[in-house]
Amino acid sequence: MGFDGWPGPWHPVFVKEAPSATTELQVSGMTCNNCARKVTEAAQTVPGVSSVSVDLQAARASVRWNAAAEQNVGAVLAAITQAGYAAKAVNPAAGESRQHRWNWNLIVGLGVTGLLMIGEWILNLSLMVWFQWTALVLGGLVQVYCGARFYSGAWRQLKAGQSNMDTLVALGSTTAFGYSVWALLSGADGHVYFMEAAAIISLITFGHWLEARVSDQAGNALKSLLNLAPPVARKLVSATPAPAAGARPPSFSLRGLKFADAPGPVKPVPAKEREVPVAQLEVADRVVLRPGDRVPVDGLVVEGESAVDEAMLTGESVPVDKKAGSELFAGTVNLNGRLVMRVTATGEGTALAHIVAAVRRAQTSRADIQRLGDRISSVFVPVIVAVALAAGLWWGLAPASARAVHEFLAQFLWTSHLPATGFIIAAAVLIVACPCAMGLATPAAIMAAANAAARRGILIRDGVALEKAGTITMVVFDKTGTLTAGQPEVARAWQPSANVGPAMSLAGALARNSAHPVSRAVAAYCQTTGAAQPAEPPAVTEWREVRGNGLEGKTAMGNEPPATLRLGSLRWLRETGVNLAAGEPFAAEWLAQGSTLVGLAAEKELLALFAVRDAVKPHAADVVSRLQQQQLKTYLVTGDNAQTAAVVAQQTGIPAEHVFAEVRPEQKAELVKKLQSQGGRVAFVGDGINDAPALAQADLGIAVSRASDVAREAADIILLKSEIEAVPEALGLARQTLRVIKQNLFWAFFYNALGVPLAALGFISPIFCAAAMGVSDLIVIGNALRLLRGGRRW
Repeated sequence: MGFDGWPGPWHPVFVKEAPSATTELQVSGMTCNNCARKVTEAAQTVPGVSSVSVDLQAARASVRWNAAAEQNVGAVLAAITQAGYAAKAVNPAAGESRQHRWNWNLIVGLGVTGLLMIGEWILNLSLMVWFQWTALVLGGLVQVYCGARFYSGAWRQLKAGQSNMDTLVALGSTTAFGYSVWALLSGADGHVYFMEAAAIISLITFGHWLEARVSDQAGNALKSLLNLAPPVARKLVSATPAPAAGARPPSFSLRGLKFADAPGPVKPVPAKEREVPVAQLEVADRVVLRPGDRVPVDGLVVEGESAVDEAMLTGESVPVDKKAGSELFAGTVNLNGRLVMRVTATGEGTALAHIVAAVRRAQTSRADIQRLGDRISSVFVPVIVAVALAAGLWWGLAPASARAVHEFLAQFLWTSHLPATGFIIAAAVLIVACPCAMGLATPAAIMAAANAAARRGILIRDGVALEKAGTITMVVFDKTGTLTAGQPEVARAWQPSANVGPAMSLAGALARNSAHPVSRAVAAYCQTTGAAQPAEPPAVTEWREVRGNGLEGKTAMGNEPPATLRLGSLRWLRETGVNLAAGEPFAAEWLAQGSTLVGLAAEKELLALFAVRDAVKPHAADVVSRLQQQQLKTYLVTGDNAQTAAVVAQQTGIPAEHVFAEVRPEQKAELVKKLQSQGGRVAFVGDGINDAPALAQADLGIAVSRASDVAREAADIILLKSEIEAVPEALGLARQTLRVIKQNLFWAFFYNALGVPLAALGFISPIFCAAAMGVSDLIVIGNALRLLRGGRRW
């Protein structure tokens, strides 16, 4: 504990900000989640953009602006265009016709492909001229209607000097379709590949549709948060202004006759409940909550008592009792009583809105490991085009040698039906190559992890924080409010027999202006103690907080000149020359029990000692044990004395050699730096303003729910629960996320390293290549979704 900082008021999330605006865009040319990621990244490069959310199936992007920033929509549109996509601003209420076109693409493409497959594979009509002309018409319909978005996407990428999956699909499908048209018109005998050309587009469209549906599961937590706040609220409004007590209504006349005032006082008109849209609520409005109602905005209870379920917001399953003065947060559920609340924040100033913004930011952020996939993807498509061209020329110009290599390898692999032309080999190579899997490897895992964490009351700042959390080797805990409950109480007070003056009154007067937990404990004890106190507390002048030490001020004691009073740590009092000998037996007794000793002195004279106890959190020992089971070293740092720190360390299971006591606030960051110099990757867990430098210095800063706003700004992970049980859970999730990212990248590389040579050597057909490409995306996303089913096993 000790005087090691002055925590601010408790808030569940970041500092309240002014509402920000949102711009809705219609984006053309996106065909997969990788495209959506590129659009997001392009828009986020524009100054003033706070976050970007892309709906792939609706082809929409929501751009959220910083509150005070200039809304440069033109710059966002230019950035998206430069990335190879077309965008325009639209009305947020505009219909989303893209969803219907996407479904019609599926219906037409799969329908035509199914008919052509039945004709070729079941009815053996592939060599019939009439069937080939029918296949030309139906295949052309798929190319023009269903393939239009691939061709337009490839053209936009080409104009931007880039290439992507659309480029490969357009080239592969056009190669198969173009060769077939030439063969049919020239009268060449043999197989045509209209069915394969249609299947390429149809199967890839189906794969992307399925990919979008599956990846939506990774965003369910965010969607649940967005739906928490109700659309309407019961606002208390007055029908007419209530007159002053005892007032009478004015006299009135009717047809010239004068009527006297009505007898008796007029009663105030009671306020009535009226349902209004939540968007119309303003700060200071009063809102009625009935049992079962969701809280519409943030506020304070002014009337009534009830229990409130805050599970979706904080991950805490136990309902929280609320009474007058208690805080309420948007999205929570009033369970069993009627409450009247006064609105304190609306719109994007609510705790719920800040949590949603934090989850959005984490979902769309990038981790450093993603750069590997990005670097490969940037050169991947040109390399694949070159490989496809080389394979096609090899099979077209030297078919004998190509066939010989194929037949030699077939002894170890399998026998396949070879196409009659190198064009189809080239098409297969173009289609099997899948840069989407590489692009999705990291963002899919980060999105799933951010949502899994949000469900458990853990906010992760961004992908970099998640990546850092997965490499931690040391965890340093601040003591007060982190390992301990942060609600200290004075267990016993001591005064020397020679004490002169009202020590309790002096201590209370000095402590009452401080927000520090120890000061509040002393002030509360002095207020309730039975010691005789003067009616008026002594006046304290020149009052100040001495950071890391205690409180200081001056007061007049009797007829003596003003004396300097100090209330703080025994170390500080000793440094100022106070003789502590008389209180040493009392101090030794309570230090052995793990209490914090706070002394009151006037000049050099010791007036009182206070034994302050702060209970260790019930699950602190289990948290430390779980971290140690994860092969993490645990440390304790505190501004308190060594004996108290040793007792807390013993109760929690932290090794004695890992305890650092009597550390000043400015020294905590130096301690973290020292551990880092020893090769450690340090996570610092704290909750006070004094922890902000250490949180910033650490490789990973973790702030618990009652952390001050400054501490939150320095933290990488924020725990919305009041307990620290989420610390090992968050670190375990981060390590599992890193494993999933590495697995996804390995699969993406392995798939291409295996698929491209097999296609080039004629072992897999274009149809199989199209199906395999979609499966590779689903494997990457499905592997990421495993993070949603984690829990304590992380």
